[in-house]
Amino acid sequence: KTAKIISLSDYDDPANEGLHKQPLPENSELIQVASSVEELDLEQLKDCNVIFCSHPKSREPLAYLLKNLKGIEWVHTRSAGIDFVLSPTLQQWRGTMSNAKGAFSSTLAEYSMGAMTFFAKDFGRLKRNQRDKIWDKFNVKELRGAVCGIVGYGDIGKATAKLAKVYGMRILALGRRRPDQDGIAEERYDFSELHSMLQNCDYVVSALPLTPQTKHFIGQAAFDAMKPGSVFINVGRGPTVDEAALIDALQNKLLGAGLDVFEVEPLPSDSPLWEMDHVLLSPHNM
Repeated sequence: KTAKIISLSDYDDPANEGLHKQPLPENSELIQVASSVEELDLEQLKDCNVIFCSHPKSREPLAYLLKNLKGIEWVHTRSAGIDFVLSPTLQQWRGTMSNAKGAFSSTLAEYSMGAMTFFAKDFGRLKRNQRDKIWDKFNVKELRGAVCGIVGYGDIGKATAKLAKVYGMRILALGRRRPDQDGIAEERYDFSELHSMLQNCDYVVSALPLTPQTKHFIGQAAFDAMKPGSVFINVGRGPTVDEAALIDALQNKLLGAGLDVFEVEPLPSDSPLWEMDHVLLSPHNM
């Protein structure tokens, strides 16, 4: 059976070159690439049976296709998170859906360790001193012995915990249910114990998916519970964090933040986060 594919993507997205610009395996055919409902041609797509989603605004065109094409059997998302495609139409659909769980865990774990190192060694200060030709010796922190709290102990959280453990950090892990013992996390917490965990952490890495339960899960009360001078890193989903509360915490309490995701993407040009020297911004490629 031939896979006849609709790609809800940007054609020139380099991450999709294997699908858009390279020969596909036998019995696979890319029928159309589109990023909006207006670009879709139902007549051309009537025999399609697979939808690939990577455009951040895939929700509406995906729902439109599922309503109008009865032959769709499989929907796949390029990311681990599927919140950007969820709709009542998709939830009622009875085909097969898959995601890229685990595909980015190693990359995001390395980013998390890089962000922790950035603040522990104060790389921002080093680069400013280099730029201004200032010979300024100062003491730096060690990650060894510091406490790293993982909020969302799934694939990304566990991959981060493994690397942090190698650095000699003490690992605390939080999940929707208290995580099982795995020889990595020294203490384990469930969602109801978030504030109890945060008050013990020097570094907090959030790897939460976006669900109704996790929207703004990390808000003002969570930042109030964090230690003064701690660092917050988000490699999960942007809306799991109350960004206004994060900005307030950065202005008054936190040493810094490493942010790979945001409530609104692209990050608006008027966001105070752009101007904060103690924030590491890294717009991600989903």
